[in-house]
Amino acid sequence: MADLQMPVRAADHVRGAETAPVTLVIYGDYECPYTRQAYRAVQRVLPAAPDTLRFVFRHFPLTGIHPHAEHASEAAEAAAAQGTFWEMHDMLFAHQHALDDADLMRYAGDVGLDTERFGRALDTHAHVHRIQEDVHSGLVSGVQGTPTLFFNGELHEGGYDEATLRATIQQIAGGQE
Repeated sequence: MADLQMPVRAADHVRGAETAPVTLVIYGDYECPYTRQAYRAVQRVLPAAPDTLRFVFRHFPLTGIHPHAEHASEAAEAAAAQGTFWEMHDMLFAHQHALDDADLMRYAGDVGLDTERFGRALDTHAHVHRIQEDVHSGLVSGVQGTPTLFFNGELHEGGYDEATLRATIQQIAGGQE
């Protein structure tokens, strides 16, 4: 399948203008080095295209090869419950090789979360359903690995380096004017 089956919704984590002509949805895994490369490229591209690009991150932890990925996604969602998804998201990618529970608790403190509430959410897996929703939406859209990118609902089969992302965004935005 080459199309995004679940459109961007209110529950998604979004950076950028809702009216942007280009929406990039990435299915990612906090422990995946390739997702981190895509994340870094988006970090460089997004500020230069604030009215052109809307970025959406969806969880797709590859638990079979990344033992900390799902719990890292749960940490991001526990942070989202306290209004700091993007701060935790950035922290997790910045410290991708240190994602055990003690690390996650430290990051929660670093981004100013109520660590007691955060710890309870992790212990009880309070947000696992949210991650499962993302995984399901990815599976029905044909996602098999990370990162998987969709531009305006269509599977992107090119690279995810900064130059490729910029060129793709320009091509799509230019084609809609």
